[in-house]
Amino acid sequence: MPLLLAPLVTWIFRDVIVKFMVFSAVFALVVFLVPKAVGYLGSFIGTSGLSSAFASVGSGVWYFLDFFQLGYGVPLMISAGVSRFLIRRLPFIG
Repeated sequence: MPLLLAPLVTWIFRDVIVKFMVFSAVFALVVFLVPKAVGYLGSFIGTSGLSSAFASVGSGVWYFLDFFQLGYGVPLMISAGVSRFLIRRLPFIG
């Protein structure tokens, strides 16, 4: 009977526990480093240039931006690109 459990125990230690440890380490790294990076880079990022760029856009351009719902589509495309990068490039996710 113990010989039948050996492959199951081996699978649990090799796959489940190791992947849990890797995912926990990546999650902890993101949780601790991202707020520090945002706090550090937040002082360099300003909104005045972006506000002046949007203020110079004419009403005809705004009509087409609203008509094609660019405010919905651009964040959707950015998140799709990031997801594609994560799925295809990082080996421990797939």
